[in-house]
Amino acid sequence: MRSSLPALLPAAIAATFACGAASAADWMQFGYDAAHTGVNPTETLISPANVASLVTKYSVNMAAYVDSAPVYLSNVSTPSGTKNVLYALGNNGRFMAIDAATGAEIWHKTQSGSQPTTASPAIDPNRLYVYSYGIDGKAHKYQVGDGTEITSGGWPETITLKNNVEKGAGGFTIASSGGVNWLYVVTDGYIGDGGDYQGHITTINLSTGAQSVFNTLCSNLTTHLGNGDCSTHQSGIWGRGGATYDAATDRVYIATGNGHYNASTGGFNWGDSTLALAHDGTGAGAGMPRDSYTPTNFQQLDDQDIDLGSISLVIMKAPAGSTVPHLGMQTGKDAKLRLINLDDMSGAGAPAHVGGEIQLMNVPQGGGGMREQPATWVDGSGTAWLFVANGSGLSGLTLGLSGSNQPQLSTVWQNADSTTSPVVANGVLYSYSDCSGGTCIVGRNPATGSVIWASEHMSAPHWASPIVVNGVVYAMDTTGKLWAFGLDQLPDEIFGNGFDS
Repeated sequence: MRSSLPALLPAAIAATFACGAASAADWMQFGYDAAHTGVNPTETLISPANVASLVTKYSVNMAAYVDSAPVYLSNVSTPSGTKNVLYALGNNGRFMAIDAATGAEIWHKTQSGSQPTTASPAIDPNRLYVYSYGIDGKAHKYQVGDGTEITSGGWPETITLKNNVEKGAGGFTIASSGGVNWLYVVTDGYIGDGGDYQGHITTINLSTGAQSVFNTLCSNLTTHLGNGDCSTHQSGIWGRGGATYDAATDRVYIATGNGHYNASTGGFNWGDSTLALAHDGTGAGAGMPRDSYTPTNFQQLDDQDIDLGSISLVIMKAPAGSTVPHLGMQTGKDAKLRLINLDDMSGAGAPAHVGGEIQLMNVPQGGGGMREQPATWVDGSGTAWLFVANGSGLSGLTLGLSGSNQPQLSTVWQNADSTTSPVVANGVLYSYSDCSGGTCIVGRNPATGSVIWASEHMSAPHWASPIVVNGVVYAMDTTGKLWAFGLDQLPDEIFGNGFDS
């Protein structure tokens, strides 16, 4: 460890540096946590006061283009020493472990099968294994340091029997409940919605390897479906975050796009719906989820391909005094924001009803598509914020109460800068956004939307989003480049391999 620090080094950096390896943080799944808030609460190095001094640490070509978000693990023992490691899944199925200090690939794994995939990997809370989707239709388990694959105890785990028409699209989610870690993997169809595909969630008990399956079409069938097993198709689950877990309700939520809906008339098809399951991925039996929300215009959504489930459900903190203690927000390609009571999602006291949202409003900046996962953040005063991005811009909304003490979103600011899924760290809002003459990673004041930092120009992304961890912003673009931005005065030991001593 260096014997002295630069005199101008910010106090937060000096304090973190002095704490040693134990202070290093991780970013272990899409959106940072199982609720996919998009908020890293452990970041202390970059702040609104010094974010303007971020500089490009490197820009390197990767071996495969990544159309998702990476994850990060600090202080990993690898064959070439202790490293901070980024894990990323290439569009072509190449799964890569990358030295965060240099951008160099440490190891990679590939399988044969249909592509592309836009799934993000996830790291086990025990920090020993990383899980990734394989284009062979399986979930794979690798040792974090050298990539040794685990091939016992049920691994690799089957996710789909039809990987030619079903793919892993959303991020892997890991949640802890009942003393067990659970892995949630969702499926969607390929671009064009062709073939006999049915969206489903596979839940894997990471202690035993046992799995359960909930199909969003033909939900009375509780195994992976083969060709012809279900009389209808589509209803994919393709939100960037995959499944969303809420610790307060101890439920996992999935949102579907497209597909037939007939659950309210006695059927087992859940197109354009948000479904609640138990933490082990099971429903209420007889093909029913634990609860459900379906818009009244579900048929229009299906007919016009304006999927409700183009994002994963957002868990929001209800304001003090709210009549609704557990709250979710669901939006889709129709660019409508829907607040949902997670204790009674349709307002009818049971699943398989339509309507019942608490609030329905337009995305403030307009536009559609909505393939960008919102972030939700609680500021220093306890106010919950929602940051909603799409190709038409970015907006910041706060969650308050109506006159009857029901939760209600209100727009605070908006802009017209095309933006992808945002994240928040230590009071700065980051995203790919339009910038002067191109596309940049942009840092904003989350309370006002004003720009306080912008990177050099990058290739415009598709579904990628940045992560911010241990004083560095990491991002991947459509040319296959990995970028790292850090504070100009950040010590090499912090940026490099995790507080070397």
